[in-house]
Amino acid sequence: MPRILVIEDEANIRKLVEANLTTSGYIERELPDLIILDLMMPKVDGFEVLRRLREWSQVPIIMLSARGDVQDKVKCLDSGADDYISKPFGVGELLSRVRVVLRRTQAISAVPRQPSFACGDLEINFAQRRVAVSGKEAKLTPTEYSLLQELVLNAGKVLTYTHLLHKIWGPEYQDEKEYLHVFTGRLRAKLEPDPANPRYIATVPGVGYQFKS
Repeated sequence: MPRILVIEDEANIRKLVEANLTTSGYIERELPDLIILDLMMPKVDGFEVLRRLREWSQVPIIMLSARGDVQDKVKCLDSGADDYISKPFGVGELLSRVRVVLRRTQAISAVPRQPSFACGDLEINFAQRRVAVSGKEAKLTPTEYSLLQELVLNAGKVLTYTHLLHKIWGPEYQDEKEYLHVFTGRLRAKLEPDPANPRYIATVPGVGYQFKS
């Protein structure tokens, strides 16, 4: 079963999350498949924990926060989080978000019929889930990889915001356009020679994105 690590300083919320995850069949051990991380903690805040985790791990991370500020949400996503949930939240919402993130991670294991892809300095080995730029590996989170794969497998086509949100995140996220803006920016930062003038991932204003092969 998927292993989930909960990092939360409020005991009542930690117990609530733990109880519902356990009831739903998830377990907590070392080397987790997913981390649920509280943004506001007394000694080291969630941003710093997130930053440190992303220095060595691409494990999916869902942030929890009592602050519903859009800027905090975008900052978390920019810093490497895969999702963001505002407190107070319902158990149903939490479990739904957990399922979406884990489903996206597991879906990566399904290798496309196209074994590899190359364009300019960018190379993708779908079988190994390896992305390289100029021969150097680019470390992507599961969500970043899923978004890149969808764009690449539809190279030349304009994919709408709605299509990408539904395909990568699920129908519950169809109004979360900022997710696409943030994750596209993260991909450009990791893959583009000049992120400000993207060579690969083009924005089609008011419509969506296109991978230019």
